[in-house]
Amino acid sequence: MSSGTLRTDGIGRRGLLQGAAALGALAAAPPAGAAAKAPQLAPTPPMGWNSWNSFATTITEAQALETAAIQARELLPFGYTIFTIDIQWYEPEASSYTYNAKPMPTLDAFGRLLPAPNRFPSAAGGGGFTAIAKQVHALGLRFGVHLMRGIPRLAVERNLPVLGANGIRARDIADTGSTCPWNPDMFGVDMRKPGAQAYYDSVFALFADWGVDFVKMDDMSRPYDAHAPEIEAAARAIRASGRPMLLSLSPGETPVPRAEHVARHAQMWRISDDFWDEWTLLDAQFTRLENWSAYARPGAWPDADMLPLGRLALGQRDTKFTPDEQRTLMTLWSIARSPLIMGGDLRHLDAPTRALLTNREVLAVNQASSENRPWFVADHRRVWTARAPQGGHYVALFNTGDKDGEATFDLRLLGRTGATHVRNLWEGRDEGPCAVRMVRTLPSHGAGLYHIA
Repeated sequence: MSSGTLRTDGIGRRGLLQGAAALGALAAAPPAGAAAKAPQLAPTPPMGWNSWNSFATTITEAQALETAAIQARELLPFGYTIFTIDIQWYEPEASSYTYNAKPMPTLDAFGRLLPAPNRFPSAAGGGGFTAIAKQVHALGLRFGVHLMRGIPRLAVERNLPVLGANGIRARDIADTGSTCPWNPDMFGVDMRKPGAQAYYDSVFALFADWGVDFVKMDDMSRPYDAHAPEIEAAARAIRASGRPMLLSLSPGETPVPRAEHVARHAQMWRISDDFWDEWTLLDAQFTRLENWSAYARPGAWPDADMLPLGRLALGQRDTKFTPDEQRTLMTLWSIARSPLIMGGDLRHLDAPTRALLTNREVLAVNQASSENRPWFVADHRRVWTARAPQGGHYVALFNTGDKDGEATFDLRLLGRTGATHVRNLWEGRDEGPCAVRMVRTLPSHGAGLYHIA
């Protein structure tokens, strides 16, 4: 899926940014009642790797374990802890970024999805993802899986029983009028029906038995209100499973006015459709992250989607982002505290991409900053700031225009009145004192990230 028309959910761009200081004060405060109703499973933005950008629907057990070993060696030391197998791990015939019109997913006797054993041999005999999860855990990583909203259409066709629901079957709980517009695998679950919650409980109990730590649940956030009962059901099922699993909702756009509800039930949620390596899509994410900036907080993270960097698309190409655009991407995701989920094929991880992903000073902005806020948009220039944990502030300058040019920021807006010390985080060097008006020349589609002390 690709991002649609950019919306601001009723918040004007300049109006939002002119009020950034007031909005920033809200960022430290959780939505009313949220802290009491859900444990904090993601105190910092989740970091990891996901198979979608590089493998589509096709990843196999051998590829997964090879990738997990590379992640543990190359990225885990920098905080990338989550390893996720994305969509259609249950589909024996999955072959690309498209979906079979009449899928035949692998199911158990209760209509629950199982890994396709022709792709995941260790799943044969009902083992599920247990063996893979154990190997991923042994590497020091957390194991994640993708899940579509609802109940498999094949389970409804076969009218399989719902585990623990006293004779209730799939057709009793399926909402056959609730379908995903881009994937044919599932029907929605009508949460008004007896046995509906039992079905979701059984799915997440199975995940808990396998050792799952992270669930990316798809076809959830749009239309949000129509799917809210199933969002709540998934959160209840995770609590009932007894295993702490992070819940990531996908795709967006999650509506900003539903921020309180989504933060109560999930640890991260998408703010856009699938994000790929096109400048127009990256440019659009600025406004979305600006609109969500007041709501990112420990345990609840607006998600700008995966990082389409390095080798992509079943090995057919490398990212189309220029080096400057790649730096802009990492700078924006870091200063806005979006989750950092690498999507490129780690088997082809090159030195420049590795350096981009593993700059410790930049990652500290994503993981440890606070009071993150946008300031203004003018003449293709954007500015974000945040408070640094070691004191001082972070300043991110962006040039989204098509020509090189200066980006400026008045440091008096941060309470600075005299000369300050500047460190360039991307370059890893001190730049010395700076006057209250910070001026930097940036390339087209480029960014700079600085610590001001």
